[in-house]
Amino acid sequence: MRLPRPGFRTGLLLLLLALGGGLALLDLRDTPLPGPVPGGEAGEPDYYLEDARLTRFDAQGRPHQRLDSPRLTHTPHDDVTRLEQPQGRLLDDSGRVWLASGERGTLGTGGNPLTLSGNARLLAPAERWQLDTEVLHFDADSGHAWSDTPAQLRQPPQRMRGEHFDAWIHDNRARLTDNVRGHHPPDTREEPES
Repeated sequence: MRLPRPGFRTGLLLLLLALGGGLALLDLRDTPLPGPVPGGEAGEPDYYLEDARLTRFDAQGRPHQRLDSPRLTHTPHDDVTRLEQPQGRLLDDSGRVWLASGERGTLGTGGNPLTLSGNARLLAPAERWQLDTEVLHFDADSGHAWSDTPAQLRQPPQRMRGEHFDAWIHDNRARLTDNVRGHHPPDTREEPES
């Protein structure tokens, strides 16, 4: 007795299944494994995320703060979320975008305030100014950003340094205080002849 020979369609189906299985195995091999579960003085986290994007919404339901981080952890003991290399987009009441970044970040209890540390930076692209400091705090509810560590504020070609910095993004106000020094080059543009 002879078994029927598989048809062209059956052979093609088997070939496609084998090819799909091989590609799935290759894809699994290239997927990086998650890093070790973080720990520290705050205790063991209840969750951690990789390649995370967090978005906060205001009372009217509009997004007003977005944070991207390659890795974040949350510890229930202190209800703090820790972020590695956070990149933030903050929106003020007028819809202007402010950019914030640091080597590390924390979100306090309930997600506020945001604290950036290690080469912390706040950029106001519309106003063309940049603040650099070691530790920057931001209260998303009031729109207040501040630093109690020495800060440098630049708006080319001007630059200023001070021991403390405050900004209110909804009011578009910034202030440097204590031991303020600045460099304000004279305007070198030529006046048009009359």
